[in-house]
Amino acid sequence: VQLQASGGGLVQAGGSLTLTCLGSGNTFSINAIGWYRQAPGKQRELVAAIGSGGSSNYADSVKGRFAISRDNAKDTLYLQMNSLKPEDTAVYYCNTVWRAALDDGWGQGTLVTVSS
Repeated sequence: VQLQASGGGLVQAGGSLTLTCLGSGNTFSINAIGWYRQAPGKQRELVAAIGSGGSSNYADSVKGRFAISRDNAKDTLYLQMNSLKPEDTAVYYCNTVWRAALDDGWGQGTLVTVSS
């Protein structure tokens, strides 16, 4: 499955933003998929992931503020981001968990900038 993230932009601290990841191919629904981010000068990190059955996990830094969800009928993954902080500024990517573990399959990502 090929995945492409979109929905980034500039938002003030405390604001909200929803990212969308559109999949192509016929295996979207069976894959665990995650949102990852890479801030300037830092390594890429997992933000949140969701399994094929809907179970999810989050990085401690975003728990209670971000929510990951998926619509398998639309081959679409979402990341609802609330109470955004300047430290959430990064390029956000979506990827299947297994390809991310191989450091493969990264698309262009979408830039989120949170101003203070």
